[in-house]
Amino acid sequence: MPFDATLVRWPGAGGWVFAPVPAEHAPETAGSFGRVPVTATVDGRTWSTSVWRDRSAGWLLPVPARIRHGKDDGDVVTVEVEVDPARL
Repeated sequence: MPFDATLVRWPGAGGWVFAPVPAEHAPETAGSFGRVPVTATVDGRTWSTSVWRDRSAGWLLPVPARIRHGKDDGDVVTVEVEVDPARL
């Protein structure tokens, strides 16, 4: 089920850009190092990645520049994540 997310740039030099994943769309449990492998789609672009569980920020989907196509911190994207059981 798709959802809208506002991109967030992590502070610091070379900070990553993430799409926060609401609890109702997040995996039920975290895997190794707080990550879960997923197939993600952002604005119609699909790739294999992992969502990360951060203690304070919740579930985060890292969105690389090649997927964002010019979008950055504060921009809204449409996201879908599906746990990839083949990579668990």
